[in-house]
Amino acid sequence: MYPPSMNRSQGSLELLLTTLTLSIPMILAASLIAIMLNTNVSAGTDGENNLSKTRKPIKDCFESLNRTTFALNQGLDKVIFKPVAKGYRSLPSSVRTGTSNALINLSSLITIPNNILQGEFKTAGVNTGRFVINTTVGVLGIFDVAQKIGFSEYEKEDYGQTLGTWGVSPGCYLVLPVLGPSTVRDAVGSFINVFGGDPYYNASTHGNNEYLNKDLYIATKAISGVDFRAKNLETIDNLEKNSMDFYASVRSLYLQDRQQKIANSNPTIEIMYGGDWEEVETK
Repeated sequence: MYPPSMNRSQGSLELLLTTLTLSIPMILAASLIAIMLNTNVSAGTDGENNLSKTRKPIKDCFESLNRTTFALNQGLDKVIFKPVAKGYRSLPSSVRTGTSNALINLSSLITIPNNILQGEFKTAGVNTGRFVINTTVGVLGIFDVAQKIGFSEYEKEDYGQTLGTWGVSPGCYLVLPVLGPSTVRDAVGSFINVFGGDPYYNASTHGNNEYLNKDLYIATKAISGVDFRAKNLETIDNLEKNSMDFYASVRSLYLQDRQQKIANSNPTIEIMYGGDWEEVETK
């Protein structure tokens, strides 16, 4: 499953870092477009062209459609994701830990440019060092060597968070098929990933190389979802059982989490870039 030699690993690393550098202009362009769209037709702002960080109630403008999509996602979860997650849970813990570490390492490729866009240059440097060490010495991130040698705790960033930090209002609440809860702003942030913002996507889809391909990218995203679901089988089940309105509970939890992440405070839940959930923590 993994490249057999360090030379191949280093070749993949060089390709990804090169793609990361080339992606910055496209990231900036996409972000500028998002801000322009938000300034002119921001959903849920009552026509006010306001990019302030003032928290306002986020409207569920498409609630009927959202509830339908939410029900579809629940059905898919019961039929596909939950059973697969239970099977994944039967794997040795060392395999699951290594898989989680590798997925977190890949997420650095989105976190680093967002650190830069938010002006967190020191954090971007730390995360770049973490990525290089874990990708090489840690064998593509399977082993979190950076943590063991004293690197600070890793915190993910995504383009939705960056837009929020810049003052872009969230717009209306959305539930996306398969991907789950989002907002207009976060959905735009997810779109930036395939518009040049995700070096791993670029290298896999457009890299024309022997190390990465589109199928591997899709498999990685699927494994991310399975890994999350396996970590949270009981937590999600308990949330559903104890909620009078499961849809409303998930909506509230997601929106609180996004506000906390933008403010760089302790998140209630972790959401993967592109909308995939990684970990739910009830506090």
